[in-house]
Amino acid sequence: MAPLWAAHGAHERSGQMSAHGSGYEWQDGLPILGVRCVTPREQRLISGVKVRRLPGMPDERGVLTEILRSDDPEFVGFGQVYVTTTYPEVVKAWHFHHHQTDMICCVAGELKLALFDDRQGSPTRGIVNEIFLGDSNRLLVKVPSGIFHGWKCIGEATALIANIPDQLYNYASPDEHRVDPHENDIPYDWARRDG
Repeated sequence: MAPLWAAHGAHERSGQMSAHGSGYEWQDGLPILGVRCVTPREQRLISGVKVRRLPGMPDERGVLTEILRSDDPEFVGFGQVYVTTTYPEVVKAWHFHHHQTDMICCVAGELKLALFDDRQGSPTRGIVNEIFLGDSNRLLVKVPSGIFHGWKCIGEATALIANIPDQLYNYASPDEHRVDPHENDIPYDWARRDG
């Protein structure tokens, strides 16, 4: 039996295997559908953040979506996989990690993921990005260490989020550095932008 990628139009390009064909490569610059920079006069993705569209492979039985493979060029390492839920209109934010890289995917529902770069010496320090992902925009987002991140469930149903960090959670000494979701120095407002 042929490997899954062979059955779904994979091809060789520039010496790297693209398991799902064009349109599913990692992107590190704007424009990206569902991703925006909300910092005035900036139109950049935060340095080190990468986004990849996840293909659904449908047939008469349902849809299979691969989230992350160990042969992916952006795979950093495996610490653990966990799933968390967020209820409608709830904000889970802000935190960053000194060492951990997160790979975040909303597998059900709709989510607004916000990222803020406050790293000393970063070329994108001070920039805020918003990424809309979930049922309507299936993405995997690589969030490197040092980036404040958090999210808000923006759909009418509970959001289900999978994270694949490269570090094992250390209960005795967590690599989690938190600030309040609303009272902080991060230039971001979780409110919906109508217009």
